[in-house]
Amino acid sequence: MRPISVSPHIGYYLAGLADGEGSFNISFRPRPDYQLPWKVSACFNVSQKDKVILALFKKHLGCGTLRSRPDGVWYFEVNNLVAIREHVIPFFTRFGFLSAKKKRDFQIFKQIVLRMNKDDHLTKEGIRRIVALRNRMNDGGKRRYSNEEILKTFDESPETIRQTPMNERSEMI
Repeated sequence: MRPISVSPHIGYYLAGLADGEGSFNISFRPRPDYQLPWKVSACFNVSQKDKVILALFKKHLGCGTLRSRPDGVWYFEVNNLVAIREHVIPFFTRFGFLSAKKKRDFQIFKQIVLRMNKDDHLTKEGIRRIVALRNRMNDGGKRRYSNEEILKTFDESPETIRQTPMNERSEMI
């Protein structure tokens, strides 16, 4: 469902819920079988005990998955880059956030997704830029792999097949 067809009543309700309970994340997972040693993923998620409320996200965003934990907490998450670009970002661009923190995190998240769409996550320099941007999200947040751990591996790994083109370097933040 396109965000234009979502009623303001539902759209702002879901945006308010995501403002308080949602999260935009960029994760790094070690992948020794990749050209670079890290898989970079973008994810939007919301968790709570009421599955019905989370099902509204799935219905009105037109993407994502619902899953539960043994303790009764349900998760709605979108971690497909195309779905994030085509559904999640347009939805929250139309139905914005009130809190300054969520507005900031969403703006940074959008910048990173844009970079990933340009394959920045497939180059060392691109990953360095993504790590720097991610560091400004979620107040630094608790992360499985620190920025230092991620960046240190580049000192030990071979160069990537392609370097970041000069025209992309001018867009650096």
